Amino acid sequence: MLFINTRPADRACALSQALRQQAWSVIELPLLELQACPWSDALAQLYQQLLQAQRIVVVSPTAVHIGMEYLVQSGIHLDQLQHLQWIAVGEKTAQVLAEYGISSAVPEVETSEGMLELPLLKSLAAGSCIAFWRGEGGRQFMMDSLQQAGMQILNFILYQRQCPAASIQQMPALLPQLQQHRDYWMLISSEASWLNWLLLSQAQKELLSRGRYLVLGDRLEALLMDYQQQHHTCFQLIKLTNLKTETILQQIELKSGHA
Repeated sequence: MLFINTRPADRACALSQALRQQAWSVIELPLLELQACPWSDALAQLYQQLLQAQRIVVVSPTAVHIGMEYLVQSGIHLDQLQHLQWIAVGEKTAQVLAEYGISSAVPEVETSEGMLELPLLKSLAAGSCIAFWRGEGGRQFMMDSLQQAGMQILNFILYQRQCPAASIQQMPALLPQLQQHRDYWMLISSEASWLNWLLLSQAQKELLSRGRYLVLGDRLEALLMDYQQQHHTCFQLIKLTNLKTETILQQIELKSGHA
């Protein structure tokens, strides 16, 4: 069986290794890479406002590393942010925050919807200030929801997303291989990843229909279901609540009929 691991190169290893141990063919095809935004006057102003925030939402390990690097550049020390309560999108992000001595809350379901259910956010009064360390285009739904609830948002865009050039170059050689398989499994962890897959596959209906897509959360599942309806195509969707290797393997085993 064929699995296309779309996680960034630095996060793909554990899943790829576990699948290969179970005799899967694995192709690593990252659908996103992250590039730091340059330091700017706008970011400098945001960091000064960080002292007035009550919560800070960190959406990825990359956001942690870039956010901390720019915190130093802003002249603010972590000790000045002891009043803040930190929220991490998932366990991996929480682990990276812990490397800086920061304890953070993590949602049970590692999605925007799951984060919005956290008591640390639901308990806030209207007018409270929440900072987001994020990438361009990421967690927009979550920020919009909190703004509609009357929260003030500090929007730190720390990096940009793009489709890796290596994956674009790899795709022509991959297409014939995909055609040889009756189906393939693929991990889709974000809307940007899905859009990049549509770009790389040239949205070929027959090729897309071969996919068995492991998607993260309700909103991404709904997005792909809507795509099926609008483009009159059909493929299998398996919803994930997180991106842990053991969760992914359990879902594969369940949906493969081996459970």
